[in-house]
Amino acid sequence: MASQMMEALAELCQEKHIDQGALINELEQSLADSYATVLHLPFGAEVTIDRATGKVYVYERVPVEESYDEETDEYTEYTKKNVTPKDTSRIAAQHAKAAINALVRKSAREQIFEEFSDRIGDIITGTVLQSTPDFTIVKIRDGVEAELPHFDLRRHEGERNERPLGERYSHNQRIRAVIIDVRDPNSTEPPVRGEHSRPPIVVSRTHPALIRRLFELEVPEIYEGTVEIKSIAREPGQRSKVAVRSLDDRLDPVGACVGPKGSRVRTVVSELRGERVDVILWDEDPGRYVANALSPAKVNRVLIDEEKRYAGVIVPDDQLSLAIGKEGQNARLAARLTGWHIDIKNETLAQDILSHVNVPAPADDDLIDDDEPGRCAYVSEDGVRCRNQARPGSRFCGVHESDAIATAEDLI
Repeated sequence: MASQMMEALAELCQEKHIDQGALINELEQSLADSYATVLHLPFGAEVTIDRATGKVYVYERVPVEESYDEETDEYTEYTKKNVTPKDTSRIAAQHAKAAINALVRKSAREQIFEEFSDRIGDIITGTVLQSTPDFTIVKIRDGVEAELPHFDLRRHEGERNERPLGERYSHNQRIRAVIIDVRDPNSTEPPVRGEHSRPPIVVSRTHPALIRRLFELEVPEIYEGTVEIKSIAREPGQRSKVAVRSLDDRLDPVGACVGPKGSRVRTVVSELRGERVDVILWDEDPGRYVANALSPAKVNRVLIDEEKRYAGVIVPDDQLSLAIGKEGQNARLAARLTGWHIDIKNETLAQDILSHVNVPAPADDDLIDDDEPGRCAYVSEDGVRCRNQARPGSRFCGVHESDAIATAEDLI
């Protein structure tokens, strides 16, 4: 009977890709702890399992009196006394079942961690197995599952919410998501709540990397590297902006991403459940980049302060609400996309502000002719007038025009 148990154990280890020696060692340690408690052995027990027959031997640890150390109050040497009970097979079977189940789970998680830890940021396609109020289980393939968390962060601090607003999932539904984390079973960090009963792979449908991967799947030019995605700003489930540029001057990057009659971007939008995606052209010039990022609104002028990362944007009166967007969404996404602080004003307000700017009189020691046509009207605190030429349609140069607007705002 014991020999049959060892044969079954060997088959199980081979099927589950588990080290048989490690399993037996863990089983011996588990049995030793249990027998020390059951048999009331004050100095513990040692258990040996015969690898050939599967027979279990229990030994009591008996201390050697001469090995007593007064400093540590412990014995350093022990002898073994055979105290094997008659019902070792029954107890061993119970512990074997628990030890095997624990080792199988740990081994499976280690294999998954080894395979998927280098795939963080990759996109996966899976089937919804189960959806709970806190997370959804997604089957990637047989034996490999992932967790898509959507916890209520007000009640569960430290958890994640990776589900876009308004999305719901049904059984056997196929979804795409991006891998954002793989839990290490050997990590010394405190485990998350219920980690051992939750899949080790964590996926997301809110991460900006999902849009990047979807465009790589739909746009060959991005996959090949001819078109590059420079930046992504996203409000999951509502709207996203993607800035692209082309490494080939003959290729239109926006047109490549949109596709014939919008077919490519439409596929991405469909996968994102109707989330609006704006593809805009990236530009080295911050002013043009900010203007493009505010698309579809038209921009008249962009005033750049590189030191403060500030962009003052002037738009036509009828484009102001479009540039700002619903609840400021368009301006907010543009700011995230570009990394600049964007202040939007309509043309009427901008002209009114500039008309109320009080420019100090120039100092007598300014040797340049004050009546020089087209010269910037800015005068410093020291009374020195700017020597730059004013921008067309303005009294100030590009350096001081934003300062004039800020000064006027302080005076209002």
